[in-house]
Amino acid sequence: EVQLVESGGGSVQAGGSLSLSCAVSGSMYWMAWFRQAPGKEREGVAAIRRIASVTYYADTVKGRFTISQDNAKNTVYLQMNSLRPDDTAMYYCAGARSWDIRPLENQQYNYWGQGTQVTVSS
Repeated sequence: EVQLVESGGGSVQAGGSLSLSCAVSGSMYWMAWFRQAPGKEREGVAAIRRIASVTYYADTVKGRFTISQDNAKNTVYLQMNSLRPDDTAMYYCAGARSWDIRPLENQQYNYWGQGTQVTVSS
């Protein structure tokens, strides 16, 4: 059974940093982080193609967030810097075994973690 387990969420003041981790059991071609704020649609934040570590970012987080991976630990990370109140959301880790996907679209992913809350106060 495939499992994705997130950790590392929490509360921080604006301008601060948080790091999220997603431990994956099973192999995925793509891994991504999505977020969903109350009353809003789930949006893609960052994605990484496991082979060659090709990365994609939403415009709203470029230059502030970094997605990375540790293949030995089968873990994907999201380093979030310069956090803003509008980054507040539930953050989800997702995985896809298909290689030809649109990496920041949630419909492309078949496997999801349970989510971890990130709250940024002003």
